[in-house]
Amino acid sequence: MHCEGGITVRKLGRLVGLAVWLLAIATTSWAQGAGPLTEAACVPCHGVGTAAAQAAPNFPRLDGQHAAYLEKQLREYIAGKRKSQIMAPVIAALKKQQISGMAKHFASQPPARGAVQNQQLAATGKALYEEGNRATGVPGCVGCHLPDGAGHERYPRLAGQPQAYLVQQLTEFKTGTRSNDRAHVMRAVAGRLTDEEIKAVAEYLAGM
Repeated sequence: MHCEGGITVRKLGRLVGLAVWLLAIATTSWAQGAGPLTEAACVPCHGVGTAAAQAAPNFPRLDGQHAAYLEKQLREYIAGKRKSQIMAPVIAALKKQQISGMAKHFASQPPARGAVQNQQLAATGKALYEEGNRATGVPGCVGCHLPDGAGHERYPRLAGQPQAYLVQQLTEFKTGTRSNDRAHVMRAVAGRLTDEEIKAVAEYLAGM
């Protein structure tokens, strides 16, 4: 049986258990510099550095993501504004005083890179990302996420994120399952995208 992150329930249980245990240790030694240990709690699912490419495809890559965005997401998981069965037990073990340091740590790492699997699909995605779809009122993504996909504090870095994760999140915005976007922007945009357009944009971004 598979679940939210594209992995088996048994494997997920082991990964989450490891993450919670490591966070518990990190909590007691944060003042002495537990950044690497806290990072290790995130590695089993998200991967870090050279391990990012081996991470489960439905998990985002954290390296190089903006600190303000990471902090917002973590705080909204805690507040229940963003929901995930996988993140729930990890968030429960996370201390609020850890959030800022964790976000800054990952933001300081070199961004991870992905790879295009379908060049034709990526070409379609490139056009959508840069120009949008005027016929259906979809704006280009470059206005918020920038031409290179690097984003900024208000909007996340998308370049190099796994295809499956991007498809999952855009679909959740489209259906309203995820609703913690600023001013309803992503729900409005994703709501106008077809499933094929979502796959195309994700394919393009993965290779940036």
